[in-house]
Order: sequence, then structure tokens, then C-alpha cells
Amino acid sequence: MSGTPDTAAAPAARGGISRRRLFGAVGAGAALAGAGAVVGRVTAPGADTAHAGAVPFRGEHQAGIVTPAQDRMHFVAFDVTTDDRDELVALLKTWTEMAERMTAGLEATEDGATGEGPYHPPTDTGEALDLDASQLTLTIGFGPSLFDGRFGLADRRPAALEELPHFPADNLDPARSGGDIAIQACANDPQVAVHAIRNLARVAFGTASVRWSQLGFGRTSSTSTSQQTPRNLFGFKDGTNNLKAEDPGALTESVWVGPGDDQAWLAGGTYLVARRIRMLIEQWDRAVLQEQEQVIGRTKRDGAPLGKTGEFDELDLESRGPDGPFVPVDAHVRLASAQHLGGLKILRRGYNFTDGSDGFGHLDAGLFFIAFCRNPLEQFVPMQRELARRDALNEYIQHVGSAVFACPAGPAPGEYWGQALFEA
Repeated sequence: MSGTPDTAAAPAARGGISRRRLFGAVGAGAALAGAGAVVGRVTAPGADTAHAGAVPFRGEHQAGIVTPAQDRMHFVAFDVTTDDRDELVALLKTWTEMAERMTAGLEATEDGATGEGPYHPPTDTGEALDLDASQLTLTIGFGPSLFDGRFGLADRRPAALEELPHFPADNLDPARSGGDIAIQACANDPQVAVHAIRNLARVAFGTASVRWSQLGFGRTSSTSTSQQTPRNLFGFKDGTNNLKAEDPGALTESVWVGPGDDQAWLAGGTYLVARRIRMLIEQWDRAVLQEQEQVIGRTKRDGAPLGKTGEFDELDLESRGPDGPFVPVDAHVRLASAQHLGGLKILRRGYNFTDGSDGFGHLDAGLFFIAFCRNPLEQFVPMQRELARRDALNEYIQHVGSAVFACPAGPAPGEYWGQALFEA
């Protein structure tokens, strides 16, 4: 659903001092305040020579939402540290130019890794040199806290953009929750994703700082019918009934914000919900197979709903055996299903993570849950409330991080990330 990069207009940075010279002369942080005047029309130099494996950056919707889920992720939430609206807009323009270049398989700035010469800091960190685009996508979202009094955006905050409520059994770490701005980098090479976030964070110095971040490996959902269903760290197939890119009607109904939903600037965008879910691995590994399958509601080997034989067999919540319903009343798949929730659906795009141990000999590992939905208050919140109250899986998991962001539509040619919000 993404379009093609804008290659017709020559970058404004070519007329006069170049962006590379600007960054080299005064440093990335100082350059941001005046970057708006330098960037002008936002177009990635060389975007017309995108490498193999590139996903178009511009289009009706942002890439990285219904794009076939890549294997690796680096997610970061920023706090904006300036109170100057112009500095924030300048950062968004700079980020947009760099993002379009990197998703095309190019350096963050033209010849940035070595072209500044021996006496200037490189403007690209260089670890992605010689690597292709690896289907890198970069997706931006704005958190509720960005719409306070600092930037004159209070009256443009969407009604559905509220901090998520505290759910039963939540054990949230404030240091892993919230944020003014989020950027999700997904790629099939972890170094490409890390390089992208590293360079965006580097140039934000003085304007925004990293609040928290999360690395993910091994996607835990499929967003295209061309992909097989992956497995989570409990060993079960995850996201069998996820929405798919090939079903535009379902996406329009459940993912994309409509033009009359709320704020006009968000039309064509969506909401991103992030939840860091720690899996109690050692406790789960001691559970017998039958218990594991009853908790999930599917067979472990094939992913079939209990009482069925195939992964994609329709979930049957009514059929019963001699011991009760085939799918237990507290099974995860039952409580999260559209059948049980009156038709509610979300687009899942999560990743496994392992972050070493917790200091007590237990793995700090689990699922970094990401979902996109048209209205989190009407979709994710009732779904999570039901799971938090009744899900048998709660014995083996703990929600430790939480955030929600409004993701604008994809940038049109010449636009920067979030332009409709700031210029509406």
C-alpha cells in the first residue's frame, strides 16, 4: 500500500551548504535547530537508486504496518526535551530525510560514513555499509504526552489517544512505558534495524532523548498470507487468525482511521499499542503438554484449535467433549477471539525478546506485543480487560511495559513525518 519515493524534485540541501557539511561543522545536536531551513522539501538524495530489498517509504499508509512482517525489530520511544515547536519540526524533517534514505538501502546522509574527512565525526555510523536494505521499514507514532501545552497541539489530540488503563495484574515499569514519540524499525537483518534507530537517536541529541527501547527477534505474527505462522517462546504458533494485508476490507474496518473518525490529520493512519509481556519461562517449562495446550486452546505441534485437526480450522467455541468444551472457557484463544469479543479484531505485529537474566537466575524473556487498530479504546482495551480477568495464560505471563501512539498516514511526496499534525 506504499507508494514510490519522490524523485522528481532536487533536494533543497544541494543548493548552498550541504547537510553533511552542516552536521560536520557544528555537530548533529546544534544543527537540528536550523534544519528546517536547510531541508526545505524533504526528499532522500539518491532514493531513485534504492537497493534490492527496499520497501517504499512513501505512500497512502506508513510502511511497517501491513508490510509482510520482517524477522527483526528495534523499537524506541523518545521523550522530546525541547519546548521549541520549530526545533521539533526540524527534527521530524531531518528524521524523514534520513529514514527515506535508510529504507532505500542508503547511508543516513550522503557519503556520511567516510565523506566528512578525518577531522569530522561521521554523519552515518557505518555499521550498515555493504548491507542491502533488508526490507527495512521505519514507522513513527505520537504518544499522548506530546499533546500537552509545549507545542500547541492540545486541540489536535485524538479522543482515542489516551494512556491505556491499568489492567488487573499489570506490573508496569514506568521506565519501559509511555513516550512522546515512537519509532519502530523492522528489517530482516538485525544490524540494519539497529543502525537505523542508532542514527535517528544520534541526530536527536538536544531535541529528544531515548526513554526506552526494545530489540526483538523472530516475529510472532504474520501480516501476509504469503507467510507461515511463526512460534512464540512458549513454542506455540502465534497469530494464526491475524488480519492480513491481502484483506483491505478488514483493514479499513479494523486498522485504518477513517476521515470522519476524529482528527483530520490522522485519517489514513492508525494507533499502535505496545506491551512488553514477560513470559515466566521456567514455570511454563515445568507444565505438562496437556496443561500447555489447555491454557492456549490449540495443539502445540500443528496449531489446530482443540477438537480440530488443522491450524486454520474455524475456532469452535460450542462443541463439547465428555469433560466440557474442547476449547476451555479460560483458554487464551477463546478469550482473544473475534467470536468471543463480538467481532473485535486487531492487527498483531509482535516479536520475541530475550534480555538476559533478571538477576535471580530466571530469563528476562517474552513477547514484545505490538498491535495496530483503528481505535484502541474500542478494540484493544476491551480485549485486554477480558484477557486480564479470565485468561489462564496469566499464570505464566506478566505485563511489564505499556504504551500507545497515534501513527499518521504515510508521507506524500515532499512531506515530512507528521506534517499534517503540525500544519493542519
